[in-house]
Amino acid sequence: MITPQRFRHLMWHLFAATRGGQKRIMIVQLLRKRPYNAHQLCREIRVDYRTILHHIKVLVDNQVITCEEKRYGEMYFLTEFFESQMGEFDDIVNRLGNKNK
Repeated sequence: MITPQRFRHLMWHLFAATRGGQKRIMIVQLLRKRPYNAHQLCREIRVDYRTILHHIKVLVDNQVITCEEKRYGEMYFLTEFFESQMGEFDDIVNRLGNKNK
């Protein structure tokens, strides 16, 4: 199990230190409201399907999001652990927003 401190460093890497961080932030913010599948995320974020699949894989591999069943049209959710660390995510997003002003 990943520790909260290690997860914070990982979140900085996933959302602030990489080129796709903004897209991954958008995915997380959408999934906070309700589950989405990859096609729905494509429409909401306005990127192509392969790009969404890449970001989904990164987020799944790093225990940020999960899906119940591995099948076409699968719905993605935030993991319980990520939800327990949502304050850290919000802090990172706020700091990034302040940096861009």
